[in-house]
Amino acid sequence: MRLPASLLFTGLLLALAPLACSQQTPETPASTRPSGPPAITVQSARPALLETFETGSKGAYAEANEVLPSGSWHFTDAMIGSAPTDNKNGNRAVRLRGRGRLRMNFDAPAGIQSVRISSASYGDDAPSTWELWVSQDGGRQYQRAGAAVRTSGPRLTLSTFGVSPGGKLRLEIRKTDGGNTRLNLDDIALLTAASAATPAEAPASVPAPNSPARTAVVVSRDDNMALGNPSGATSSLNSPNNYLLSKPQYAMSYNAGRGIPNWVSWHLNRAWMGSAPRQDDFRPDPALPRGFYQVSTGSYLGSGFDRGHNCPSADRTTDLDDNSATFLMTNMIPQAANNNQRTWSGLEEYGRRLVDAGNEVYIIMGNYGKGGTGLNGRATTIDQGRITVPARIWKVLVILPEGTNDLHRIAAGQARVLAVDTPNDQSVSPDWSRYRVSIDAIEEATGLDLLSNIPLEAQDRLEARVDTGPTR
Repeated sequence: MRLPASLLFTGLLLALAPLACSQQTPETPASTRPSGPPAITVQSARPALLETFETGSKGAYAEANEVLPSGSWHFTDAMIGSAPTDNKNGNRAVRLRGRGRLRMNFDAPAGIQSVRISSASYGDDAPSTWELWVSQDGGRQYQRAGAAVRTSGPRLTLSTFGVSPGGKLRLEIRKTDGGNTRLNLDDIALLTAASAATPAEAPASVPAPNSPARTAVVVSRDDNMALGNPSGATSSLNSPNNYLLSKPQYAMSYNAGRGIPNWVSWHLNRAWMGSAPRQDDFRPDPALPRGFYQVSTGSYLGSGFDRGHNCPSADRTTDLDDNSATFLMTNMIPQAANNNQRTWSGLEEYGRRLVDAGNEVYIIMGNYGKGGTGLNGRATTIDQGRITVPARIWKVLVILPEGTNDLHRIAAGQARVLAVDTPNDQSVSPDWSRYRVSIDAIEEATGLDLLSNIPLEAQDRLEARVDTGPTR
């Protein structure tokens, strides 16, 4: 069944089904990589603007401008620190004290849609609070982006903020708590929806002993929303229950009324997978507008439900920032422990095995309905009614061999389409293959248009199938 691409959520609201990330137990570790797939040269998204502060020399708190590779920055009660007690990537980071500020004196490149900033407490100082403010008129007026960030501890933590593209964008970071605490900031990155991808330097692969030589294949990080925008989500405050959050690691429609996403969409191949450890830094999402309720990790305490990821931690292991982004609470739903730790864990690991075998996968995940069964029994909401417990959790995987021109290859019938729809309860079978359905069935239950970027004839053909392919 094909639904119009312009259809918005007016009925059942879905949130991407959580991944196997449990409140009680860690995700299933990635399987040992087979030697079969070709060697790869990874392409990663390059920010449209990146400032690392490595060339800076401002060594005092006095107010002044500093010219850096990205442009001129204005420092107020701020400096560039290089001491062992400055927590940083590389040799230098910004250090703010009191109510210090750091501001761009120049306009960012056009089309910026998100901003990433790493922060940590200086030395062993107490936590600090800071905010990102943005101007789109060349610095004449500023408005706060997202929520305030509370930074604590010596480890750099990534915060991602959504911004509306357009205008003469400038940033100002404000330390707002005053007092004697000091704050480190590093690696400020501004990204467009399609930041240029450039090959990362990689050593030539060496074939395993007694194995045939392997052909190098360039594998890129492709568009996380390549299959389409299933609900027509926008970043308008007039659509709080269908609010678009586009991050470098995944895209989603967030539902402020339910406190969970309607859907989450991401691309998975070997360019997204590495050796970065699981961060477990569950936290509110600073990219949410100020008026939205901020779900925290405490919102799930005592609920009997896991904090179920949508985009899994183990699907984003190239670096610490990518993995950390999966622990934002906007990426979570209340998920029954058996569903999360057994059924969904098995499905997620199956997807990663497909990648190990030389495939790439486009994934969309969500939920619908109201009311699930957790460790404390049945519930329709948690956190005093602020977070909806979904009744069903679903996922769609579009699987094809590594390559280019993916939408054309999918429409031409070169992809396998796997759709799964499971109950959110403790009685769910650990065998996810028992819950295979057609995309048509998920669209009928949710009101979504899941493959809207695929030509209509191909949509009709692909969405009617129920997968019967291998499950191992």
